[in-house]
Amino acid sequence: MWAEGWTSLRDAQEWAVPVLVDADQDVIIAAATAAGKTEAAFLPILTHLLNHNDPPGAVLYISPLKALINDQWDRLSRLCEQLEIPVVAWHGDISSSKKHRFLKSSEGVLLITPESLEALFVNRGSSLGGILQNLRYIVVDELHAFIGSERGKQLQSLIHRVELVAGRRLPRVGLSATLGDMKMASEFLRPGGTDTVTVIESKNSNQILQVQVRGYLQPPMSELIKSRVERSHDDEDESEQENETSPDFAIADHLYKVLRGSNNLIFPNSRAQVEWYADQLRRRCEMDGVPNEFWPHHGSLSKDLREQAEHALKAGNQAASAICTTTLELGIDIGSIKTVVQIGAPPSVASLRQRLGRSGRRPGEKATLRVYCKESPLKDASSLSDQLRQGLVQTIAMVRLLARGWFEPPRAQGIHASTLVQQCLSVIAQCGGASAADLWKSLIAEGVFPGVEKPDFVKLLKSLGEHELIVQDSSGLLLPGTVGERLINHYEFYSAFTSDEEFRLVCDGKTLGSVPVSHPLTKDQRIIFGGRRWQVRDVDLQAKVIIVSVARGGTPPQFDGLGAMVHDAVREEMRTVLADNTPCPFIDRGAQALLDEARKAFASLGLGDRYLIESSGKCYLISWLGDYANDALRLLLNHVGLSCENSGLAIEINANINEAKAALKSVSGLNPSDLDSTLADVENMLREKWDWALPKPLLMKSFASISLDIETAIAFAQRELNCTYFG
Repeated sequence: MWAEGWTSLRDAQEWAVPVLVDADQDVIIAAATAAGKTEAAFLPILTHLLNHNDPPGAVLYISPLKALINDQWDRLSRLCEQLEIPVVAWHGDISSSKKHRFLKSSEGVLLITPESLEALFVNRGSSLGGILQNLRYIVVDELHAFIGSERGKQLQSLIHRVELVAGRRLPRVGLSATLGDMKMASEFLRPGGTDTVTVIESKNSNQILQVQVRGYLQPPMSELIKSRVERSHDDEDESEQENETSPDFAIADHLYKVLRGSNNLIFPNSRAQVEWYADQLRRRCEMDGVPNEFWPHHGSLSKDLREQAEHALKAGNQAASAICTTTLELGIDIGSIKTVVQIGAPPSVASLRQRLGRSGRRPGEKATLRVYCKESPLKDASSLSDQLRQGLVQTIAMVRLLARGWFEPPRAQGIHASTLVQQCLSVIAQCGGASAADLWKSLIAEGVFPGVEKPDFVKLLKSLGEHELIVQDSSGLLLPGTVGERLINHYEFYSAFTSDEEFRLVCDGKTLGSVPVSHPLTKDQRIIFGGRRWQVRDVDLQAKVIIVSVARGGTPPQFDGLGAMVHDAVREEMRTVLADNTPCPFIDRGAQALLDEARKAFASLGLGDRYLIESSGKCYLISWLGDYANDALRLLLNHVGLSCENSGLAIEINANINEAKAALKSVSGLNPSDLDSTLADVENMLREKWDWALPKPLLMKSFASISLDIETAIAFAQRELNCTYFG
C-alpha cells in the first residue's frame, strides 16, 4: 500500500476486512469497474494466509477469461512478491512445468477458468484430495458474467464438487459489478444459503454520465437497390454513391470527427458491422495521412489481432479506439477510455452499464456515452414497429433505466439440463465410475440441479445409455460408454457451452448472410434480413442453416426478430416514453423528430388505452411484455390456430380483432406445463451443448425454462381478455 502511494482504503476495501480475514463466511463484493474489488478481497485473504501458514494455505480464484487471468496474475504477483506467496495462472497457454509446481506444493493463489478446473476433476480425480486439502477460499471474479448461463451452472456444480472433495464448507467470495438483485447473486454463490452471504456494495462510484443519442433515417430499400444497380465498378465512385444513401457513412464521419485523438470503445451489434466500421475509420485515417487509430476486436479474429487492439488501447502513448463486440465488456485492463459508443439499440441495460464502466475512471472525468440509431422513413404501409420507432425508443428507455440505476436481473431459473449431462460424465470420469444414486445425491438432491425431478433423471440416464455415453456394469456402476469415452478424452469436453454460432440464411442454394438467433424458430415463420422479409422453410441444426424463401408482405420493419432478448421492464419504460410529451434532454434534433413521430403514432392509434389494434390492414397485439413472454405468446397463439409473428414491440396477427380475442381466450385456458403441445413446432430447441443427449420431455422443460416465459404469457391473456384495453 505504501509503494502504491495509497493514503486511504476505498469503502468496499475497508468493509471487506472484518468479514473476510477470518475465512468463516461467504461474501459478495460489488463495485464498479476499476473500483478496487481485487484488492478488497485479497488484502484480507492474503493476511489470513500469512497469519495461518502452518500448513500454508491456498486460494482458488476462478475467472471467466484467460485474458483476465493474465491481467490478475500481474496484479496479484505485485501484491504477493514480498509475501513469498506463490501466484500460479492455470490455463491452456501456461506451461506444464509451472502447473506441476503447484500440484507438488498446493499453496498460494491458483488462477483458473471453469474449463481448466473441470479438466482437473476429469484428469486428476484420484489426486484432487491432496491438491485441495489446504484450500481456504474460493474466489469467483466477474460473478455477474456467470449467472443465468450453462457455464454458470457448471461453475456452481464445480464449486460444490470442490467442497465435496475438500470435505468441508469453504468460504466463497464473489467479485462483481453491482447487480440489481443482490439476493439473486447470493443465491447463485451459495444455493440454498442466501441468508448466510454478506453483501458489500460500494457506494463510491458517483459516476457522472453524459449521453447523446443521435437519430438517422435509413433511405427506402427501393433507393438502396436502385443505387446498387446504377453503381459504377469504380471503388471511389461506389463509396461516393453509397455515401448518399446510407446513414452508416454519416455515422462513420461523425465518429471520426469526435473520437480522433482519444481512447474509445465502439460497439456495433454484429461482427460484420465491426469490420465495416473498422475499415471505414481506417480509410479516413489514410485519407488524412495520419496513423491509424481504429482497431477491430471480436471473437473470430486471431489472438494476435485481438491483442494488437488491446495493446494499442493500453499503451497510452497514442490514441486508439477499438470497434468491438462483447469481447471487451469484461474487466480486461485496457486503460482509461474516454467515450463508449453504441451503434443501434443496446443489447440490454446491463450490457450498457458494463460497457460504460470502462469510461470516466479518472477522478473528475465523466463517463461518456454516444448512441447512434437508424430508423426507416414512414410510408402508408409501414409496420407498427417502424411507426413507433422501436430501436430509438428502446434506446431512450434503456438510457433512462440506466440513469435510475436499474438493469436486468439474470434469468437464473434455467434448468440447464445440458450441463447436467456434462457433470454426470465428469463425475463418472473423476471417480472411475459412479452409481445412479451417487449422481442423484451429489448433483441433484444436494447439488445445483434441483429443477430436475427423479422421473426425468431416470429417463436421462436411459437416454445417455441409448446414446452410448454411459454403460452399466454387472454391479450397477455407471461407466463411460464408447461415445462417452471418446468425448470425455477430447479437450472440448471441459467446456459446458458452445460459442454462439450464427446461422447461415440460404435461399435457392445461395447464402444470404449470417445471423445470431436468440428466439425460437418455427417453420413458415417470417424473419427480416437485408431489408426483406423471408419465410422459414427448414432449419438444419447440425449445419446451422436456415432455409428460407422470399415472403410476401409490406415494407419490413427494422427489427429482425432474431437478436437480443428485451426485458419486460424495458418495454414498460418504452410505453412511458411514448406516452410522455416532453422533449427528451439527451437526444439530438434528428432523434427528437423521430421520437415526435413515434409519439404521434402512439396517440393516434390509442395505444395508451388498448392492446389490440388494427393498422395498415393488419391486427397487432401490443402486450408491452419482454421477448421471453412475447415469444411464448406467439407460440401459444400459433398452438391455438392463429398465425402470427413476433416483431419485437408487437405481435403481428393474420386475423381480425374478434378472431384474435377468441384465440387469446383459448390461450388463457392453457396449462403452462403442457409443453408437448406448445413446443411441438419449435425447430431450434437444441440450444445448449449437450441438448442432443436429452430425452425429449427434459429437453422441452430445459428449453422453456431458458428461452420462454409461458406463465407470464398465459397470465397476460387471462388478465387482459376482459379489459377495455382490448378495445
